[in-house]
Amino acid sequence: MLKIHFTGQDLTRIRVLDAPDPLWETMLSLHLLQDRAVNPLFSHWQRETRAGLDRSSGMLATLAPPIGYSADFLTPGAGFTDIESGIDAILETPKDRLREETALLAQARPLSSWNSDLAEARPPALRQLGTAMRRYFDGALAPHWASIKNAIGGDAAARGRALLGGGVERLLSTLNPGIRWRSPVLEVDYPVEQEMHLEGRGLTLVPSFFCWRTPVTLLDPSLPPVLAYPVGRSFGWEAPIVTRSLENLLGRTRASVLCAIGAATLISTNDLAKALGISAAGASQHATVLREAGVIGTERRSGAALHSVTELGSALLSSPSAEIGNREVC
Repeated sequence: MLKIHFTGQDLTRIRVLDAPDPLWETMLSLHLLQDRAVNPLFSHWQRETRAGLDRSSGMLATLAPPIGYSADFLTPGAGFTDIESGIDAILETPKDRLREETALLAQARPLSSWNSDLAEARPPALRQLGTAMRRYFDGALAPHWASIKNAIGGDAAARGRALLGGGVERLLSTLNPGIRWRSPVLEVDYPVEQEMHLEGRGLTLVPSFFCWRTPVTLLDPSLPPVLAYPVGRSFGWEAPIVTRSLENLLGRTRASVLCAIGAATLISTNDLAKALGISAAGASQHATVLREAGVIGTERRSGAALHSVTELGSALLSSPSAEIGNREVC
């Protein structure tokens, strides 16, 4: 069991994220991806993702095993809005912390020479980590980011209603069946015994799409207190946003960008980035390629770039190759 001890000051410093954190979703989805138990809600996603991964995902798996300790440096905070800013924070992890957390991982299983290089913050290993995280996010999460975002937004709204209707105690009492509020302690069903004393620092609650079985927190008590917990999902969430033919033509992330633009009358680069969980620079780059191909147009209003599909883009999205059965996917 995990016991989180609150002071009166901590009760006024509870923060609930209202959007998915790409780093927490990356780490927790890695746990689920390595879990061989049959999970009807995620089985399609697991099969599709495993089939599309390259060898770099194996590096990430050594840092986030499905059971036991996962490196805290993979989630250096909570509330990142895009994967690039999160990766930047990870790559700035102090060497001492990399060493300590790699040593904790090594207690459970042998590690590779790459892990040793990462523990010493050697630039090639850090670059490989950043590349592996980008590839994994683009392949496993970005195509489903709209579904993930909707589920977490719905949970955040429910937390807000609980707070308004019954205050902090109702908020803490209704997070998850495995979480119980026994003032001044929040008790969490957990695979190990752990105590967390907030001591006025407050607590960030991270609703997570890929959190499974039990809520998750960090091991290091000196880090900002955080608790990730599962949100509700529905069957069918994993229905592909784009088909293989469209992915093969454009690439998975770029196809998702085109779908997102096609779903809106006009969408700004920043809103496009938020919708897909990518950086604004990445969204701009994908939009540039699509614009040069003639499938989207871009106009500027008050300094903002606004994108819309062209007739060619609409024809591409509505073609038989962009459908699942009789249902258009974008």
